[in-house]
Amino acid sequence: MVKIACPMLSIVLIVFFSRFPYNIEMFFYISRLLAPYFGPVRLLQSYMVLIAAALYIGFFVTALLLPRFYGLLPKDRGRDFAVSAAASAGKPTGSGVVFISIFFCMIFLFFIPSLTQLLVLVLTWFVMLTGYLDDRAETPWGEYRKGLLDLVLSILGSFVIFHFYFHGSVSYWLPFVSRIITIHPALFFAVSIVLLWFSINTTNCTDGVDGLSGSLILLALIALGIIFYFIIGNVKVSEYLLIPHLVDGAQWAVICFSLTGVLMGYLWHNAHPSKVLMGDAGSRALGFFIGLMVIIAGNPFLLLMTSGLILINGGTGLVKLGLLRFFNISIFKTIRFPLHDQMRKNLNWSAEQVLIKFVIIQVMSMLVFFAVLFKIR
Repeated sequence: MVKIACPMLSIVLIVFFSRFPYNIEMFFYISRLLAPYFGPVRLLQSYMVLIAAALYIGFFVTALLLPRFYGLLPKDRGRDFAVSAAASAGKPTGSGVVFISIFFCMIFLFFIPSLTQLLVLVLTWFVMLTGYLDDRAETPWGEYRKGLLDLVLSILGSFVIFHFYFHGSVSYWLPFVSRIITIHPALFFAVSIVLLWFSINTTNCTDGVDGLSGSLILLALIALGIIFYFIIGNVKVSEYLLIPHLVDGAQWAVICFSLTGVLMGYLWHNAHPSKVLMGDAGSRALGFFIGLMVIIAGNPFLLLMTSGLILINGGTGLVKLGLLRFFNISIFKTIRFPLHDQMRKNLNWSAEQVLIKFVIIQVMSMLVFFAVLFKIR
């Protein structure tokens, strides 16, 4: 019963927040109720204010509530192949079931999600649930089982965006090309499914050093939030940069910054030496969400900007394993994967050095890709 307590509690919270009418659009409700008596309350209808509120509320709620669930979470088994695996063994893991559920519930406080936004939240939660079930399983799920499950979820995510958001007609804005390019549905599904699958798995592979995966994902979410609010969601800026304008860009920005705040609350307890781990429940859901946001933004190359180091850190290991297992091609024999294990084992980097240096590399690469993607067109 303890093992299912967290997901069951999450379902109860989700049903409560999504069906209890007083909580829907709480800030808009308060604004309309009090504005006649105190004018500044109208600021609660500003998306900029909602972004700030989402970030702060997400942080404080997660930071305060997460420790209360430590006793209900499964314990980390440690990875035999990972550096310093013994240091993580026995710690509460799978905390993604807590902070992803908090993220889901929070959105209803700020606005009523559209059908696409609701489906994105639901799919993200289900991806989290698959990771949590693996985290608490007595025997870890096999690679093929998880890979197939990721494929199914990637197909579902691609279908939701294609059918409910793009309504069957997809256009990309790409670097070095000033015009908008219409994409054939077959190409869209091929690109989106691969993008989502790699985003899930590379993010999962990057989760191995205290604070590393969360910090890199935090940078990605902040970048996506800025893009949705200040660029894609702004008519004048998007027109100047020759990028399609999204009328709901500000709402997607609120969603991104809500998850940013929640993730910051988790990192408060995951900083080295960590007290809790996100597990597959957190890393898989975060990777899936980032992939969906990149697809919605209309430029698959944005994944290189937001998650470039994550792709290199985990993706190269997936390529090495795939070539060896299916084609008997052996490459990178002397390199450990994920790369953060290579740095710790062969270069003797400490956990803090890995975190700080990887974050620096990610920030520098983000700036380069930002210039290439948005200005060289």
